[in-house]
Amino acid sequence: MKHCVRKSAALLAVLALALTGAPGVLAEGEQIQVSEDISVSADYDWTRFADDGITLNVYNWGLYISDGSDDSVNVLSAFEDLTGIKVNYTTFDSNESLYAKLKSGGATYDVIVPSDYMVGKMAAEGMLAPLDFANIPNFAGVGEEYLGWDFDPDNTYSVPYTWGTTGLIYNTTLVDEAPTSWAALWDVQYANNVLMFNNSRDAYAIAAKKLGYSLNPASVEEVDIIMEELKAQKSVVQAYVMDEIFDKMEGGEAAMAPYYAGDALTMIDENPDLAFVHPSEGVNFFVDSMCVPANSKNKEAAELFINYMCEPSVGLANCDYIGYSTPITAVWEQLDDDLKYSEIAYPGEEVMAKAEVFSTLPDEVNAAMDAQWSEMKSYEEGGSGWMVVVMLLLAIAVSFFNIWRKLRKKARDNY
Repeated sequence: MKHCVRKSAALLAVLALALTGAPGVLAEGEQIQVSEDISVSADYDWTRFADDGITLNVYNWGLYISDGSDDSVNVLSAFEDLTGIKVNYTTFDSNESLYAKLKSGGATYDVIVPSDYMVGKMAAEGMLAPLDFANIPNFAGVGEEYLGWDFDPDNTYSVPYTWGTTGLIYNTTLVDEAPTSWAALWDVQYANNVLMFNNSRDAYAIAAKKLGYSLNPASVEEVDIIMEELKAQKSVVQAYVMDEIFDKMEGGEAAMAPYYAGDALTMIDENPDLAFVHPSEGVNFFVDSMCVPANSKNKEAAELFINYMCEPSVGLANCDYIGYSTPITAVWEQLDDDLKYSEIAYPGEEVMAKAEVFSTLPDEVNAAMDAQWSEMKSYEEGGSGWMVVVMLLLAIAVSFFNIWRKLRKKARDNY
């Protein structure tokens, strides 16, 4: 994947620049002070929809915005105060559930935050609206190394929100030696103590990297190989979950799990027994982006919201709370040193050289992956159901045997 190699090199250049500790300015020009922590550019008409009674439906990942929780800055209420636009904010736990919700037509959203490959898939299917960047001048503050990826080469449909990597989070009191490989998630000594991603793409990527394959399968036959590896893992998996990994690992309910680096920082802060590692085989480097669905009824107001989220003070508050890595240069320059130079949030050359981005898969490959994932999950449930049926039949057989014995004994007694 030449494009990914080029982008990895660009990221390494930025990480090298980070080591210089070059000073930056959070915001330039005249500012409007919205709250104690939020200020925005005065050169933008933030109030043009104030009297229109607009409510924006924003659909984002869980635990993925600074919303006032845990004494964080509430960037959503600040937006409402600034613009007069109300925000109806709801969450999803996987790209696949986001896609299914929009594809079904059961709900209408104005701003969504899909990951890289899902941006490409939804754009190809006509589900995203081309953005008018005249309404998003803060797009200019996004670092070039986060733009022009294969999933949206001209950034026609997307504005980067955050980026990050996947890795292994583990409990040091339950794991004797720090894992260095994805293979740890298959280790039988941790049977019923491993959590696994509950979506086909992320789970596939882990098994693929474990076996030395690209996380972007080239054929249906390649999918077959990797899915067999996931089936082999099932006996050690305690549960297939997504956002629940956060609470389960923080609460000491499992030994290890794959998870996102940004969340890992928060989890480790809450539970010092936890640690995080980037496995040696390579990791997924992802870019989550803000997009406007094609059926949005408030496209221009949605673009205003996207522009607001790219304001440096908003981006700083957001990254400070959620822990994920920022694509906005002015925000990175103002981060606390412990986050700015974190090997978890901003990994070095050794990790990034092996990082790989999800690409949009051919329809037949994507269909095979989804079908085999569903088959594996249903087999798990079906296996449990089959055992229930067997036990029920056995109980019935025992009952009939006991009745037969009693009748036989009674017949002998009468004789």
